Amino acid sequence: MAAIEPMEQFLIHRVVDLSPVTIPGLGAVDLSITNSVLCMMIGAALVSAFFMFSAKRALVPGRAQALVEMLYNMIDEVLTGGIIGDRGRPFLPFIFTLFMLIAILNLIGLAPGGFTVTSQLAVTGLLAALTFGTVLVVGFARNGLGFFKLFWPSGMHWGMALFLMPIEMLSFLIRPFTLALRLFGNMLGGHVVVYIFASFVIGLGAYGLSGIGVNNLGLIGSGMSFAMVVALTALDFVIAIIQAFVWSALACVYLNEVVNLDHGH
Repeated sequence: MAAIEPMEQFLIHRVVDLSPVTIPGLGAVDLSITNSVLCMMIGAALVSAFFMFSAKRALVPGRAQALVEMLYNMIDEVLTGGIIGDRGRPFLPFIFTLFMLIAILNLIGLAPGGFTVTSQLAVTGLLAALTFGTVLVVGFARNGLGFFKLFWPSGMHWGMALFLMPIEMLSFLIRPFTLALRLFGNMLGGHVVVYIFASFVIGLGAYGLSGIGVNNLGLIGSGMSFAMVVALTALDFVIAIIQAFVWSALACVYLNEVVNLDHGH
């Protein structure tokens, strides 16, 4: 029986080979399309198509328009409005796009033949850098050097506040790492568990069909493993949406701190 390799599904390989392009200062850059790049392109195309075909102004909305309006209102009322407040409206397009992109990339990994882009730490790290960078830009643009008041606990003796300031700064700086690792770990772990139970379906099924008597118990184990695969796949579908929501919610929490810094400090 072949060895179980649950990490094999995360290997990146070329789908379309392209000749390297020489860029001054960088040297030869390989622009070949990999399975990861292909799924990211598909994800971007799906998000664009979703907005293009559903963002209509019909008086009586169709199913697509009703869906996008429901999602848009959810992000507006629960996240940007609910967490940031009235000042969160300018960030609604950014948060909504983040939610849709991460959700669709997560769901592509569940499709047959799909590749889980968000199981790659480089991808989640880039998304975290984009989110954290936006928070920094907004923070300095709105508050200037007053941004550093974020690390000074209000209403506390200056001696204790001076002691806690490095801890607050460290807590702030590790946020992009926790963002990236949370999504990466959830998507990686979920797919590994599903793969292992799927291998049990095949392995125990083959064992059950190989003979009679006790061997037939393998068919029971195979059926139970198949039921677990179905249940875990459904759970992964829910987690794919929840993780996109959690990422968007945390982005709103971080933005709220810098947008409403003059209110909270």
